[in-house]
Amino acid sequence: MAITVETSKPAQLLAAIKKAIDDGQIDTWGYDKDGDFTHTPEQWSKKAWLRPVIQNGVLQLGLFGQKDVVMKKIIYGVYHGRFIEMLVTHFGDSLLSATASATKVAPPDNFTGTPV
Repeated sequence: MAITVETSKPAQLLAAIKKAIDDGQIDTWGYDKDGDFTHTPEQWSKKAWLRPVIQNGVLQLGLFGQKDVVMKKIIYGVYHGRFIEMLVTHFGDSLLSATASATKVAPPDNFTGTPV
């Protein structure tokens, strides 16, 4: 499952998301040294990561799971749904649409097995 965000300025949107996290405006998402996003509430923290890829007119985020752990559908759904919710809430004026695929997309997704 990948998130695809249609926007005229994908690099600027990605930078704005990271700045909002850094400034404490978004406290339910964080990102690591590789730039991958993880959901920070204790129940979901570091269960998966969303890796951004900038393309012409699109910001795509692929899902990465924990090493050697089969992806669960609940993690799959929560990460995608809540990230899109954050985008719409905080950056709705900066995007045309945000969608999530219903199945694994290779690339950018990279996790063990089919979600169960």
